[in-house]
Amino acid sequence: MKQVRVGAAQIAPHFFDKEKTLEKTCRYIHEAGNLGLDLIVFPEVYFCGYPFWRGGVSVRESTELAAEMIRSAILWNGEEAQEMAETARKAKVNCVVGCNELNDHPGSLTIFNSLLVISREGKVLGRHRKLMPTHSERVYWGMGDASDIRTFQLDIGRVGASICYEHHMTLLRAAMAIKGEEIHCALWPGWWKVDGHLGAKVAEAGSKTCDVESAVRQHAIENQVFVISSSWILKEEDIPEPLQEVMKYNLAVGGSCIVNPAGLIVEGPVFEEETIVHTEIDLDEREVAKAYFDGLGHYSRPDLLSLRIQDQAWSPSGPKKL
Repeated sequence: MKQVRVGAAQIAPHFFDKEKTLEKTCRYIHEAGNLGLDLIVFPEVYFCGYPFWRGGVSVRESTELAAEMIRSAILWNGEEAQEMAETARKAKVNCVVGCNELNDHPGSLTIFNSLLVISREGKVLGRHRKLMPTHSERVYWGMGDASDIRTFQLDIGRVGASICYEHHMTLLRAAMAIKGEEIHCALWPGWWKVDGHLGAKVAEAGSKTCDVESAVRQHAIENQVFVISSSWILKEEDIPEPLQEVMKYNLAVGGSCIVNPAGLIVEGPVFEEETIVHTEIDLDEREVAKAYFDGLGHYSRPDLLSLRIQDQAWSPSGPKKL
């Protein structure tokens, strides 16, 4: 399959409301099917909300809001995921969905910043948990483990996916290449202006200092892949009234785009509107990219540089072989 139609769902969820968010998600999966898409990508923790209040509330408020995130989190292969999978089957579209995922280990209520990969055959193929939540995100989410360093075989090719600042983890980018990704899904909370250092961010549509653009373009070049980059959009009317005064870190102005293996943006970025950013890609372009620069072949130098990828994950009961 060489000609593939891909898209980024730049839409807002219903904060802390699994039922309404599920209904909206399924509606947009159907819309992706109507557009003839082969793959649709939803943003970081789209289901059901990013903690845009982080840094703007007290410890007490932060804890209470973290409890709300737990209550609206979903199991990676639970009821909501299965309904999305059935919708994907009916719409005939593969899906990658960012979510707050509830730990499936008995007795735990830790949540993870995760993504689900769903095939258009109606199967939840698996999850990827963000390996390292960024800065104060660590208040809300646990860390992924070795089982999260993976790619997924879909009918359109081998798909890899990373969440936000995982795109700045040099060795993880290399691992995605080693794992054979051909199409990469990049999930983000929005688009921003950087003022002097990475912790100094403010939302700004179209900012030329946003590291999202440089990250997805470089990932495309390094791994010779197409990148579908999906960013948040959150308008004032989408913010629940109790949260409107504390959303001090709201970066959700859009910015979804699609990048080819030469690192060129071929669609978007689109700002300040709820939409599906989509286009058709030609996987033959990877062959042209590989002919010039093959990061796993003639440009790899394994005699000088190599990467050891951990082959055990951990749980409260000890290590488990992957």
